[in-house]
Amino acid sequence: MFIDYIYLPLYNLLTFFIDVLPQGDLGFAVIAVTLAVRIVFLPVSFSAAKTQAVMQVIQPQLKELREKHKTDPQQQAKAMMALYKEHDLKPFSSMLLMILQIPIIFGLFFVTKDAALYGIDPNLLYSFIPFPEVVTTLFLGAFSVAGSSLTLAVLAGISQYAYAHYAVPVPKKKAAKDASMQDEFGRAMALQMRYLFPFIIMFVGFASGAVALYLIASNMFMFIQQLFIRKKYPKNVEPPLSAVTA
Repeated sequence: MFIDYIYLPLYNLLTFFIDVLPQGDLGFAVIAVTLAVRIVFLPVSFSAAKTQAVMQVIQPQLKELREKHKTDPQQQAKAMMALYKEHDLKPFSSMLLMILQIPIIFGLFFVTKDAALYGIDPNLLYSFIPFPEVVTTLFLGAFSVAGSSLTLAVLAGISQYAYAHYAVPVPKKKAAKDASMQDEFGRAMALQMRYLFPFIIMFVGFASGAVALYLIASNMFMFIQQLFIRKKYPKNVEPPLSAVTA
């Protein structure tokens, strides 16, 4: 299943972009594949970004619900889910987007590893994919895409930090008597997304220059998407339901 639905499509898509892009640069091909993947995942990605933005807008309502039902966790959860439904929010869309990308990352790792070691295999190409005349595995002639690249891995970590710093606000720490377990959990998760996750991304990116480039391009794509979302749903201005469901 992995070979038929992940490996071969990625192999052929990369080969297509290698053939049409300048210098047969594998790095540019990886970026092009990243954009194609992000476009395919756009509905889920947009839903995740919208949920993240609107969650900031409805924080006062969430705080009110927590206070109102602080002695009844079950009722609190029920009320919060009703509020999410009212605004057409999907709290688990970010997790779904992350899960969807895992096979792509593994696929890129194995495809670029094979392409570097053995060259393009014509037996793996679809009939309509031309065989490229040139394959360059150094992105911009300097950074290894098929092998490991510390520079690209560090840039992947920095891009993740920049995106998280912009898109993931860290709630203010409350006094122990006022902070609920959910408040503490949310703050801890936000801090990890900002300061721990970039190191994880850097570690993953060091496994393959292609994976690092994919992560860099993905973070840039999400950053631009977040700018659009912020314009559509400004902070502290509650969006009408018709706008949220558009």
